[in-house]
Amino acid sequence: MARWIGILAIIGVILIGVLVYSQQQTPPLKVSGYIEADEIRVGSRVGGRVKQVTAVEGAEVQKGDLLVELEPFDLLERRAEAEASLARQQATLALIRAGFREEEVIQADAHREQLAAKLLELKNGPRQQDIKAADARVTLANAELQLARQKHERMRTLYNREAISSEEIDESDTALQIAMANLAVRNEELALLKEGTRAEEIAQAEAQLKEAEASWKLKVNGYRKEEIQEAEAAVATAQAALDVVDVQLNELKIEAPIQGTVEAVDLQPGDLVGTNAPVISLLDHSHKWVRAFVPENRLAVGVGDEVMLRVDAFPNEKFIGRVSYVSRQAEFTPRNVQTSEERAKQVFRIKVELPQEAQRLRPGMAADVWLEDRE
Repeated sequence: MARWIGILAIIGVILIGVLVYSQQQTPPLKVSGYIEADEIRVGSRVGGRVKQVTAVEGAEVQKGDLLVELEPFDLLERRAEAEASLARQQATLALIRAGFREEEVIQADAHREQLAAKLLELKNGPRQQDIKAADARVTLANAELQLARQKHERMRTLYNREAISSEEIDESDTALQIAMANLAVRNEELALLKEGTRAEEIAQAEAQLKEAEASWKLKVNGYRKEEIQEAEAAVATAQAALDVVDVQLNELKIEAPIQGTVEAVDLQPGDLVGTNAPVISLLDHSHKWVRAFVPENRLAVGVGDEVMLRVDAFPNEKFIGRVSYVSRQAEFTPRNVQTSEERAKQVFRIKVELPQEAQRLRPGMAADVWLEDRE
């Protein structure tokens, strides 16, 4: 009997020892969280009325796939206007770079020579032959006046004798006045020739020649560098305006910026979309992570540490992730921290990046993060 009591005592001591040992062992640290992924909310920087919707909720899309297309409204007309403006500015630039045509230079040179000859003529004054011709015209006009006077006297005598009518005497008076006026004109012409060219006429001719020479030099030298640069700037401005319209036309097609899954579609053809307003949500499967919280008294994890993960969907598999973020500030902290039990309630948020190979894991799945590798 004593023997059995001794055996039972030994067994009891062993059990008590095992119990104490198990209580002194720290269980492996495991925290729970959820798998998350980047959510891309795509839209258009232009906005407008929806023309067609090709995206389907839950569908997998590739980068560049068309999701939504908007109607162009007046963008096509604005592009045609911008294109015409660009063509006009390019033609102006080409004209300035080419310079003036040879025919225009020859024409300007001929006009310059013509004005130079006219100035020389004015400076030289009237020729002696012109003065002699004017003097001869004065002599002729004087002779014609004498003849007109003689005829008028005879007509007056006949009129006094009532041998002619009053109309005939009137014609004689008119002929006499014409002869007198003609003589006065011829005398003025002769006086002008003898006086020569006035200084005002020479100054005016010199100014006209100077202007013609400047015009000729302008056509010979062509346009200035600054004028070419101005035309080039006008072309660049027109090109920029056309590029802006092209960008706006491209914005009418809302395409997938990444490979992912269409999360939500709430559009129909005919709906109006605002400028820069998101219209479709995409989930980026190429970048997934687990967000979890670690108690303060177990905060021994650091950025870059590899940890094991398990998910309920694949209970017999484990995945290796890498800690990419540990919050510097605790959450759920009481206002007055007085005891160690309350301090243990503080938690720190961590972020565990999933590897690219974990394509089967989807956002929203529950995951356990093992900060100590235990099978």
